[in-house]
Parts: sequence; structure tokens; C-alpha cells
Amino acid sequence: MKQAIRVSHAHSSGAPRQAFAAHLLLALLLPLFLAACSFPLCAQGKYRISGRVVNSVTGEPIRRATVSVLTEGDFHLVATVQSDADGNFSIDNLAAGKYPLSAAKRGFRTSFFDEHDDYNSAVVTGEGQDTTNLVFQLTPGAVLHGVVTDDAGDPVENASVLLAQQSDFGPTPGRPTRAQNTNTDDRGEYEFSDLKPGEYLIAVKGDPWYAQHTAARGPNGETSPLDVTLPVTYFDSTTDEASASPITLAAGEHQEANISLHAVPALRLRLTTVRRQQNPAPMSIRQTAFGIDVPAAGDFQGSGQGSVDIVGLAPGHYELTQGDPPRLVELDATASSDIDPNAGTPFQPVSGTLRMAEGTPLPDDLNLFLQPVDHGQPVSTSAHKGQFHFDAVPPGVWEIHAQFLQSQWWVVSVGATAGSELTVRDKPLSIDLTVSRTETRVEGFARHGDKPAPGVMILLVPRAPSAYRALVRRDQSDTDGSFSLRGVPAGQYTVIAIEEGWKLDWQRRENIERYLPGGQTVTISSQASSQTTSQSTSQSGAVISLPHPVQAVPR
Repeated sequence: MKQAIRVSHAHSSGAPRQAFAAHLLLALLLPLFLAACSFPLCAQGKYRISGRVVNSVTGEPIRRATVSVLTEGDFHLVATVQSDADGNFSIDNLAAGKYPLSAAKRGFRTSFFDEHDDYNSAVVTGEGQDTTNLVFQLTPGAVLHGVVTDDAGDPVENASVLLAQQSDFGPTPGRPTRAQNTNTDDRGEYEFSDLKPGEYLIAVKGDPWYAQHTAARGPNGETSPLDVTLPVTYFDSTTDEASASPITLAAGEHQEANISLHAVPALRLRLTTVRRQQNPAPMSIRQTAFGIDVPAAGDFQGSGQGSVDIVGLAPGHYELTQGDPPRLVELDATASSDIDPNAGTPFQPVSGTLRMAEGTPLPDDLNLFLQPVDHGQPVSTSAHKGQFHFDAVPPGVWEIHAQFLQSQWWVVSVGATAGSELTVRDKPLSIDLTVSRTETRVEGFARHGDKPAPGVMILLVPRAPSAYRALVRRDQSDTDGSFSLRGVPAGQYTVIAIEEGWKLDWQRRENIERYLPGGQTVTISSQASSQTTSQSTSQSGAVISLPHPVQAVPR
């Protein structure tokens, strides 16, 4: 029986953002590494990693691509080499171990080996490991650029340009996610580069350079001809979000998307100021495009008559926070108007108690965060001696998270319901939370028959469906089939391995239920120390090694 690898995965589940951050640091710092280092940097072993770098679209070899071997976990550079005219590379004298492998070439997306989303397969060297025939595919980066102009054909400078990517995956399938943001230059031009293949949407928000926004009116109530603004406009030059034209980019493709903005008279909203609380929530107004925040709309101006004016607004849909106590107003603004201070749904206090799943005492202070499931701003508070209170939480569905001394803890149940999700409606909410500091690591191997199954998606699925979003863990198997799922609280789970699972919307539990009967069940005790084997201690807590390999199942 193979011994489970006892090292932490920088690309393992529970820390995808760390992998992403390391990816960015690699792209930014690689030139510095190359200037300061030469190959081989750590010639201490007898193993070799070799293969060929190719274009993922054409299959053609890529010459002079920089291939780097990194240490697992901290991504220190071990060795680097450039591919030859046929795309071949070879890095020798490596010690036995696990190595993330990266490749970079101008015009291609810097990538890790066999990368999927924020995960990749580390290359495992050692006796019996074949690491000499790797095919490292690099994808050409796509580019999207254009010019934003106004009614006169003049460039719109410093307009905010949002690029969103369409996705059929996730908890809200069909809703785009933010890809990049930028601003137009003094020629009205913008550019997004290094893009993945896919379908994209664009939204632009700007303001005419000559605009003067004011609540003042002329003798007959007329507005200034300069009190105009530019509404959020979508490609291809429409202000109707539902009519936005998607842009499909292939790998390496360059496309142009010009957008014309049309100035409209600005609107004014007048809010009556009422103060009942000692520290009332500030007034605010939000606007979104594709469910993503766009730059703050409108300027707040005091009227001197116990009210506040929001000026410079374009017609559109807004979320307005106003009143004391605060209320959330969903507003479709088509004309200037006064807002009833009693309009909207009131924010609600959310309070309750905490207890440890392990039965141990809580720390005196624990930080709690409410993160909206849909869109919006997070809300935070501190729990003191097991009691917490959020003063004002907008209505909606939230996920609650806990943190202590920069270490994430896990909310494993809200009341009697497993998971970390709660719903705020029109009444104060009192809840009991169960949190866990257990960070067990589940390790094992994925096999395809009697052979290792590298590059497959590994999922750790909690038994309780309501806990899926909070407790599901994901990883990608390495070249020897090994995987490591980190930050797992106590509970009952099933481990599954899915070939080509990266094309599956794994965030929706119903899509993976058919794989569960073939997985391995894992029960993690709340007593972490009882799960630690004699050779498996680590900073992340206990380690559980699966007794049998998980068989990879075709998608």
C-alpha cells in the first residue's frame, strides 16, 4: 500500500485563493527570479521532469517558453529552463517530492501544469514515477479592446468599463461573474488582455466632462442644460441590460467592441433626514450591472431644509439605503422625486449565541462576517463570550463565517440546520451557531483501474445537503493520483473522483448526487487528536488517510 503524501497542497481545496494569489505573484515576479537565479538552483537529487510545451489550440510546439519548478506550499523557485525549438524541456537533479510546474510565454496565459480553475496537478518525482513525457499546454490569451464615445463622437475619458464572463455554473447559473475592470484613457480607449476563451459582456458607466450636477432649479423649476449624465450602457450601445450583446472569444482571438454613450437629463432624489439612533447607518445608493456593483452613482448634497438630495442620477434601477433605523428601497428611477422616509424594507438586528462543536470553551472574542449569497456588501461584528449582535442587516440570504486571530473557523450549523446559511426577512432574527476549529486533512489516491488517475476533480461532499455550500471541499489529483482536502470540520462526508469533472457544475449538489454511491464515506470526529496517525501531524491539524484508493468515475 502506498503511503499517503504528508505535505500540504498549495492548490488544494480550502485555499483556492492562495493558489490564485501565487499564480499572480508568479507572473509578476518570474522576471526577477530569472534575473537572480540560474538553472539548476537546487541540484540535490537524481530525478528528472521533462516534456514538451505546446499550443493548446494548434498543438504546435512553443519555443523559448520559460518552464519553472516550484516548491509546494510556498512556491519558491527550485529550477527553471527554456524550451527548445521543438518545445522540449528537461529539468534534472531533482529530489523526490511534489513540484508545481509553471510555464510562461509572451502571448500565452501563464499557467500551471494541467490547470483547471484555481487548481492544478503537482508533478510527483520518486521511484516508479514517470515524469519524463509531460505535455504542457499553454493557451493563447485573448484580447478585447474598443473605444467609448459620446453623442458627438468624442471620446469619453475615465469611463468605468466592466467586463463580465458568462457562466452556466455556480449557485446562480446564468449569472455573469466579474472578469476584469478598467477605465478608458484620454482617447476613450480601453483594453482587456490575457483573457480565457469564453463568452463575455461589457457595461460602461461614465459622466460627461462638462456635466454640472445640482439640485438648484431656475425660477420656473427648470434644470440646467448642463445637468446631464450618461446611463450605464451595454455592448452593443444599449441601456437595456437584457439586450446586452454577448461577445464570444476564442483562444488568442483579438476583438473590437466600440460603445457609444448617449447623454440624458440627470435625475434628483430628495430624502428626508430623520435621526432616532445614536449612530445611524449612512445613506447610500447602489447600482449594479449583471448583478455586479458599478461605480457609486450620484452625489449627495445637503439641502439645508432637513433633507438630502442625490443628484446626477441616470434613469435606472437602484438600491437605496435610507432612514433611521435604515431601510432598503428597491427603486426604478424614471423621474426626479421625493422618497418617503418610511419606504422600503427595514434592516433587522441579528443576534444569538455560539458554541463549539468540540465542546471546548470559546475564545473571549471571535469575529463574525455575513456575506450575501446574491450580491451586496458584507456585514461584520465581534462575538464576546459566546454572544453576538449585528445591529442592522439588510433582508436577504447570507452566509455566516467566523475568524479568530487570522485563522478561519467553520460555522457547521445554524440552529438545527447543518451549514452556514441564514435568511433575514422582516423581523429580528435570533439564532444559535455551532462553530468548529477542527481542520482535519483528508488524503488519498485516485485510481483508474490499477493506474494513477492524475488531473481528476476530487470532491469531499458533506452528507447533509444543507451543509453543501459551506463544507464541500475540492482538489485536483497530482501526477501520482494523490490528493489532499484541507480544512475539513467534523462530520460525515463522501469522497468522489470525477474524470473531466471540470466541465461539471459541481457547486450545485444535485449535479453530483449520481456519483455519491461509488465514493468512499469518511467520518471525522470532533476530537481532532484522535484522528492523527503516528506520522501525520501537521500545522493544519489531524490527517486522515483513506484506506483504499478512490476510483475515478467518467463524467
